[in-house]
Amino acid sequence: MLKSDATPSHKTPSARGGTPVPKDSKRTQHAAGFLRQREPRETGVGSTLIADAVADETASQIATSAPQPSLPSLAACPAGEIELKLLVEAGRMPHFDVAPVIAANARNKGTRRHLKSVYYDTPERTLRRNGLSLRVRQSGARFVQTAKTDAADDPLRRGEWEASVPSFAPDLALAMPFIPEKLRANLEARPLEAVFTADIHRHARIVDLPSGTVEIAFDQGLLTAGDRSLPVSEIELELKGGSAGAIYEIALRLAEHGSVKPSIRSKSARGFDLAAGTPPSVSRPRKLRLDPSVALDEAFATILRSCFLHLMQSLPAAEDGRNPEGVHQLRVALRRLRSVLDLMRSAGALSNLDALRSEARWLAQDLSAARDWDVFQLATLPAIAKACPTVPGFDALERAAAERQSDAYRKAHHALDDRRCARFLIGLGGWIETRGWRNDVAAEDLGLLAEPAVNFAERILSEQYAKVLKRGRRFRSLTVEELHRVRLATKRLRYLGEFLLPLFPDRKSARRFSRKLAGLQEELGAFNDMAITASLLDGLAAEAPDSATAAAAIVGWQARASVEVQPSLRSAWRDFAAVRVPWSRQAQQE
Repeated sequence: MLKSDATPSHKTPSARGGTPVPKDSKRTQHAAGFLRQREPRETGVGSTLIADAVADETASQIATSAPQPSLPSLAACPAGEIELKLLVEAGRMPHFDVAPVIAANARNKGTRRHLKSVYYDTPERTLRRNGLSLRVRQSGARFVQTAKTDAADDPLRRGEWEASVPSFAPDLALAMPFIPEKLRANLEARPLEAVFTADIHRHARIVDLPSGTVEIAFDQGLLTAGDRSLPVSEIELELKGGSAGAIYEIALRLAEHGSVKPSIRSKSARGFDLAAGTPPSVSRPRKLRLDPSVALDEAFATILRSCFLHLMQSLPAAEDGRNPEGVHQLRVALRRLRSVLDLMRSAGALSNLDALRSEARWLAQDLSAARDWDVFQLATLPAIAKACPTVPGFDALERAAAERQSDAYRKAHHALDDRRCARFLIGLGGWIETRGWRNDVAAEDLGLLAEPAVNFAERILSEQYAKVLKRGRRFRSLTVEELHRVRLATKRLRYLGEFLLPLFPDRKSARRFSRKLAGLQEELGAFNDMAITASLLDGLAAEAPDSATAAAAIVGWQARASVEVQPSLRSAWRDFAAVRVPWSRQAQQE
């Protein structure tokens, strides 16, 4: 662990000749109520989506002159940092510096700087645990202290505040105005220590597009924490003005020029994981917060940003592979995305939804085997082996399963490394940022986007709830196949509930309904897990003849478990069918 060679100052901001201010950014977005469809400049799903969705320069350029329902314009960007990273192979970096999108639109050859940074935290990692980072960076003779916050609900945006300091020693007092009050006393009482350093060579260029101005920084260097180090080779795209869609437009054209991996993981996150010797952290999706009066268009934007953020946050752990939860959360993120894309079909015919959903389905399918073998190896097999100590063959079965698991992870990593994956993610991000669905909606359906989302939510939830109840009729006599259909309808209702229940005022009723729905889905999932286990075992015995007895024991164990779970499954169905729905008129009036 690195130690700071200077004691942090606790002087007030005024003692240093001024208070820190938000990083300068004259950021605005195009304020067109609707987006005019443009001819795509590139080929492929992602480029078509972005080209079709880039905002118009002014409202006067709107394609239609007929009176239309009023949708809000895209909001102005908040103060802070709006940035996307593209990870590239170190030897390929010069290849991107001459990409056509840069060569044709860059202002000049750019600037080159040598940046040395030290990242600080308390020994307990108080800042890190609370989504904050603090660094001091040297560029030439200048030292700048920067405090940053993690993205709350947006994949590109982070809070960022800078202040000049005389040396690498941090001045915590300068960052205090931007630190939550509940943490200030703790931070003032604990010394800061240097956790890791970053030594980066940066070539920065400014690119001007009609949709916005972006600084493109080609960063190469090293993160160092004690005796550990990690190379850095990435392209940072930071918005300097205009629409954030410009970031995705450039990113997509770079992705078509060469192999890149889009990322929102900061150097800070990588450095702290390096210092701790841990794999990338895994995040579950955050709970949505929607105002009951919000328009459907804004609700779609909020839900999609949440899904995309969860997707991008799950990528590093899935690519790393050391934590099985990474692949699991990435699959969850893709299922949630597909669910909201299906939901949006109810707002009208949206042709781009099918292309996005198809790409999400492709990626999820190439991840599914890795997750299935993780569950088998980490949960199913060891639990039954422990319960059946006299049954031979579990060791042989484990070795054969481990080979299948390795094959499945190779397939997953191949998909994540595929340029198709990068184009899908960048295209999706650009479509969400520019609200590309507005281009796709027929004129007669535009009014629905401007209406209160709660009306749409009530109809959709009622329809899906009715479908679950219909499939669950005569529940006691349902076959395994029929229970599977109930499970699929229940899963869809659960995702719809995550997206839409925040719109309803009866929070207590919504929590109760969600608990009963989750309980039913968990019980139904047990049957699906058994079916997956049976498919995994098929063929393993042939590869490892000594494992046949153990495989038979697993089949028998789960067959008995399927009988034992029936009472709890029926109880979960009764509880779900009896609970009051939160979107009922009665619930909303209480």
